[in-house]
This record gives sequence, structure tokens and C-alpha cells, in this order.
Amino acid sequence: MHLQHSPEVWAEYPELVAGAVFATGITADVSAESRIAVYTAIAESRLADGPETGFPEIQAWRRGFSRMGLKPTQYRCASEALLRRFRKEGVLPRIHPLIDLCNAISLAFAIPVAAIDLSRISKGLDVRHADGTEVYQTFSGETEHPDAGEVIFTDAAGRAHARRWTNRQSGYSAVRDTTATVLIVTEAMHDTASADVPELVAAVTGELGRVWGSTPRSAILSRSTPRFEFPI
Repeated sequence: MHLQHSPEVWAEYPELVAGAVFATGITADVSAESRIAVYTAIAESRLADGPETGFPEIQAWRRGFSRMGLKPTQYRCASEALLRRFRKEGVLPRIHPLIDLCNAISLAFAIPVAAIDLSRISKGLDVRHADGTEVYQTFSGETEHPDAGEVIFTDAAGRAHARRWTNRQSGYSAVRDTTATVLIVTEAMHDTASADVPELVAAVTGELGRVWGSTPRSAILSRSTPRFEFPI
């Protein structure tokens, strides 16, 4: 199985830095609360200096969304949406230990982090522009088709597992209590992304080992090394 970004995506967004982590042995019967607290405290400290809209990580994604023809205040990247909710409510809902931990890490780094159940993926994931025929399932079970040209995560079965790039994941491949094998993807486009994304990936791999005893595989993707392959 693989994860790769298309040449067209790299050409249009040369500032992109992507990281990926493959892990097995994930269960829902663990507690990650103490580790979540570490990362939410970092987010609280950053937000104390001003709202997320001023963060360079968020501003870069807003520019990226504008280049896709999207209104950044209508469609927010996942990390901006999380930070906005966290700033207003002071807490995020608990869903699954892995999702909750990834959300907390995303808050701390202000970078989108997606956790995907690989048992729901056909052959691999390609990050590319949609042609409009792909099928996307919302968390409520409804079916949509991405707009032609928007950046999506898609597999060999023609399923879109994320719409508008880092805006919204699919309910079809979301992590659930039965999830055992996952791919965690993070992407950034701000000036220090080349340093921050590897740091985020290291944080994820460290927490997977600490909480689940997993020994993950990881990769940093670039235009010259756009493909991450992993055994499944």
C-alpha cells in the first residue's frame, strides 16, 4: 500500500511538506489523557498570545485554500477548525484515544493531522485533483461527489477519503473502535514547515510507542520523494 501526492499537486504547491506514519496494534482500550494534556497546554499557551488566524501555519493554509478557489473563512483546514473550537470551548470532545491524541498534537503544532483506518482503503491513497466522479461519504452517511479540481485523498476504488484537501475527512475511513492499522498524515505549507513537520511526525511516532507500544514506520514526503510505501 502507498501514500503519494500527484506531480500536479507538487507543481502547484511547491512549498508543501508532508509527513506520514504507518502503525499497527491500535486499540480503543487505552488512556491517552496525560499525553493529550501535554499538547493542549502548548495550544493554550500559543492562543494566549492571539487567535489562531494569526498563526503562520494557518495563514499558509488559508492562502492554499484561496488558490484552490475556496473562501478560507467558509472552508477551514482541519487544524484551524480545531483551534477555533478549542479557543471558544476550552476542550475538544473525546472520540477515540488515537483521534483525541492526534487532535491534541494538531492543536499544538497548528498543522492538520489526519488518522485513517487502512482497512477501509483500496490499495493506497493518492492526493490529487478530483475529476468529480469520486464518491465521498460524510460522517452522517450521506454521499457526495467532490468538485472537479479540488484536492482530495482518493483510493483505487474511487472513494474520496478527504475533501478540499485538509478541510474534511470521510466518515467511511474514520478511525473507530475496531480500527487496528492506521495511516496518519500531516501536511503544512508555512515557512518553517520543513522543520515543523518532521518534529510533528516524531511526536506522533513517540506517542504511538508510548501509548500503544507500537513501532511505527514514517516518512517525510517531498517533490523528489513523493511516495511512501508500507506493508499491509
